[in-house]
Parts: sequence; structure tokens; C-alpha cells
Amino acid sequence: MKEKVNYSGAWKEARSIVWNARWRLALGSILMLISRLASMVLPASTKWIGDEVFTNQRYDLIKWIALAIGVSTLVQASAGFALSQILGVAAQRAITEMRKRVQQHIERLPISYFDSTQSGQLISRIMNDAEGIRNLVGTGLGQILGSLVTAVISIGVLFYLNWQLTSVMFVVLLSFVGMLLWAFKTLRPIFRERGEITAEVTGRLGESLGGIRVVKAYTAEKREDLNFARGAHRLFRNIAKSVTGVSAVASFSSVVVGAIAVVMIVFGGNAVQTGAMTLGDLLMYISFTFLLAMPIIEMTSVGTQITEALAGLDRIREVMSIETEVEEDEQRESLKTVHGTLEFDDVEFEYDEGVPVLRGVSFLAEAGTTTALVGSSGSGKSTILSLALNFIQPTKGRVLIDGKDLQTIRLSDYRRYLGVVLQDNFLFDGTILDNICFAHPEADIEKIKNVCRIANADEFIEKFPNGYDTVVGERGVKLSGGQRQRIAIARALIADPRILILDEATSSLDSESEALIQEGLNNLRKGRTTFVIAHRLSTIRSADQILVVESGRILERGTHDELIALNGRYKGLYDKQYRFEQNLFVNPGEDFTGIPPEEPDRATPL
Repeated sequence: MKEKVNYSGAWKEARSIVWNARWRLALGSILMLISRLASMVLPASTKWIGDEVFTNQRYDLIKWIALAIGVSTLVQASAGFALSQILGVAAQRAITEMRKRVQQHIERLPISYFDSTQSGQLISRIMNDAEGIRNLVGTGLGQILGSLVTAVISIGVLFYLNWQLTSVMFVVLLSFVGMLLWAFKTLRPIFRERGEITAEVTGRLGESLGGIRVVKAYTAEKREDLNFARGAHRLFRNIAKSVTGVSAVASFSSVVVGAIAVVMIVFGGNAVQTGAMTLGDLLMYISFTFLLAMPIIEMTSVGTQITEALAGLDRIREVMSIETEVEEDEQRESLKTVHGTLEFDDVEFEYDEGVPVLRGVSFLAEAGTTTALVGSSGSGKSTILSLALNFIQPTKGRVLIDGKDLQTIRLSDYRRYLGVVLQDNFLFDGTILDNICFAHPEADIEKIKNVCRIANADEFIEKFPNGYDTVVGERGVKLSGGQRQRIAIARALIADPRILILDEATSSLDSESEALIQEGLNNLRKGRTTFVIAHRLSTIRSADQILVVESGRILERGTHDELIALNGRYKGLYDKQYRFEQNLFVNPGEDFTGIPPEEPDRATPL
């Protein structure tokens, strides 16, 4: 079912845009009037040519008529050029401001919105939907105004010349206007759907290109071709519908013009024959009739474009109506400083209603201590960290920082004290230096090098020919997983956080690199509240408390020695991993489960 366009909201946004560009539009309107008035000199001169020059043989008037036509043409051309410059610049400025406003709004939406929306769709909202407003503050709105002025003056002149003939033509024009209104009402949902399809296709294409290594690794090119083809054909069918509609309007316009010509020839010829009109009157009538036809055709084209612009504005309005974190912060109290004591008080959370992820989680992480989270995959460890970062909010219960509920304090204040290394070590397409400084753009080079030494990143950075100016590529594709991870650690360290979140921070490192980084991280953790999820249990032995999370609940808690003595779930995990590491060391042929793989081909050298 096609979603209808909310035109009240779209018009409200359109009025705001027009109001902001009102002075340029006012000047443009004046130039448009000058241009349209100048364009009427030529059709008006036909009466003088017919009645005075040829009928009364006043050939001396030819040079004056030619001069008037020449001057009016120059005025029309100059006004048209100035109009395109003034309104063209106004349109581009409005598009730029709209893109900036939408981008700023989207960047400040809650994480939950991004979890459910493709980035390609958001890019389409920012770039494509904003493009349509050029027809509101550019030449489109000016053309409509100019066309209306031209049409009103032309109709006035035609009624003056022959009101009976014009009345018949007016009936034909009213039927055309009715058809236009019906056509625009039909085309509006089609244009709205086009924007949605374009956003979906762009989003999927962005995912496919961003994950090209996965696509190629599983030879899924044909599958992606098929996915894109489906979207492209949906877009084609939508465009075909709109083209059919626009073509029908254009064809009907031609029929109306032809009908007017027939009426004009039949009734006008009879009027000249009976003496009700002179030859000059008929020539002038014909000229103004075609002058009237031009704005009708213009309004048909521009009306379609403005309909598309309104559909885009409605999609933008939908995004802009979502409350941002900044707007939420306005009702919250400021946070002057953070000591770092974080507490979960009977926290429950569910991504999908009725499917709990966390169930009654409660614990206290004192300022300056390290809390490690262990447990099987999907147990809820990363969800706990997301709650600590306030990326998501509890379904029930509270998360407290220094005794204050996170939902009552400003997120922007709280997040200034955070340092994060997540599982997905996202790097921007820039230099290593740019990525490390992302958390602290004003950091000096000595501080940068110091955190790189702690993160054990300096040893590979200094080997690159361009050192810290080495470009990492999109998502850091030019670096290895371990190198990306070490840069992400350095980025977190340079923020000098009070609360440090390490979600599998050393998962992409070999044992030697991890041991080097671990020593630096241990020093860094002093005085900071740290949360750690580690895939190697040996790296969290020094944690002040270890929480064993299973099925969304804290099953066990304590220090490493306490949990080993408890002889429960943690000891089982630890023993299993210890045996696994021993097996890898003693017999590298065994896999993670401890079951030997198939015997290799004897012809293959070991």
C-alpha cells in the first residue's frame, strides 16, 4: 500500500523555505514580470503590422515596430539571465542549507534509529530529497508566477478583442485545468514512492559495495546482481508510471492547444468576415492565444516538478520530526564532572517486545575499578556495554552514574568522559593521524605518539613510508585487522576518558601483540572505571570484579581467584579455554572444539 504524502506538513516546510529566500524571490519576481511584459511586445505588434502597415499601408512604422521588438527582446534576454543567476543561486543556497540541516538532525538521532535504517536511505534523504526544493526557490516558482501573470494579461487582452470567442476557449481551458489537478493528485504518491525506492536501492547498493570482500569470498556476485536488478526494475516501473502520466498531460496539452486553434480559426475567421474583428485584431488574437498556451505548458511541467519536490519534503519532514538526543537533553540536568561509579539497578532490556535480552541485571562498578564481562556469545555482554554508553535505554530499571540516573542527565555531558573500543573497529577514509585524533582534534604530536606506544601501534606506523600520514582507505581497508584495532585503542586512549569501554579490544591481535598492549592497558586502567569484554580469559585475571553473564542474567560474580574457587560456570569456561590453548600449542592440527580435522592429503607436504 502506497503511503500518502502529508501535504500539510510538506507545505509548512515549503513555506519556511520560501520565506527564508523571500528577498531574492521578490527581486526575481520583479525581473520575471519585466521579462514577461517585454515578451508581449512582439504579439502586440502584430495588430499594428496587420492594420496599420499592410491595411493602411503605413510602411514608415516598420522601423519603429522593429526597434520596439529589438529593444524588448534585449530587455527580455537580460532579465532572463539576471533571473537565472539570482534564483539559481537562491536555489543552490536553499538546497545546501537544507542538506546541512537534515545531516545535522540525522547525526543527532538515537542509535536505535540507525539500527533500523539503512545508511543509504539516510544519504538519499540528505542528498536527493533536498534537491527537489530548487523548484520552490529557483526558477520553478518564478516560472509559475510569470506564467500566471502572462496568462492573466493574455486572457484580459483576448476578452478585450473578442469576448464571445474567448468565452468558448475559456471552457476548453477549464477542462484542461481540471485534468491537470486530477493528474497531479494521481502523480503525487508515485513521486513519493520513487524517493523511497531510490533510498532502498541506494542503501542495498551501499551495503553490497561496502561488503565487497564478503560478496567475493562467497561468490555471491550473481545474488547481489539479482537484488540490485529487482530494485532497479521497481524503480523503472515507478518511473514508467510517472513518465506515462506526464506524457499523458503533455499530450492532452497538445490536444487543448489544437482545439483552441480550431475554435480560433472557425470563430475568428467568421468574425473577420462579418467585420466584428479586423485582420490586425485576428493576428493579435492568434499571437496572444499562443502566448497563453506557453504558460499553460510551463505550469504543467513545473507543477509536476513541484509535486515531486513536495514529496521529497514530506520524506524529509518525517526524519526531521523524530526527536534528537540534543532535544532530549534540553529537558535534562547538566553533568559538571564524572568520578566514574557506574551502577546497574535491576536493569531489563529487550530489542523486540516480548523477547528479553537482559533480565534483572544489578551490579556496582566503583570509580577506578575494572569490571570484566564474560559469557557465551549472545548472553548480553555487549548490550550491557551499550547501556553503559547510553546508546540504548533500559526497558526497566536504572543505570546510574555517580548516583544519577543516566536518563536524567545530558548525554553530551556524559559522553565527553567516555573512551570506546568496540568490536567493529571503524576507521574513516583518511590518514592514521586523522583517525587517532578523531576523539581529540587538538592533541599534539607527542601525546599522539605516546598513546600509539601504549597501544603498540607505533611499531607498524613508523614502518610506513608516510608514517602517520598514511591513508587507511574506507573503513581502514588498507590495514590489517590487528592494525585497525591498535589504532582504535590509540583513539580511545587519546580521549583521556574517565570511563573506558573495551569490547573485545584485543580480539584481532596475536598473543605477542596482545601481551604488549595488555601491559599498556593495565597502566591506563589505573584511576579509570573500565569495562572489558575479552575473548581470552587470561587477560582479565587482574579485573576487580568479573561478571559471568548467561541468558541475560549475572550468573556469577567475583575476582578471578574467587570464581575459580567457586568451581562454577567461570571455572568451566576457563578450563575449557586453557585446554584449547594447550591443544593448539601441543597439536596445532586440532580445531576450536578439540576435534581433529580431516586427515590431510598425504601428497601435500606438511
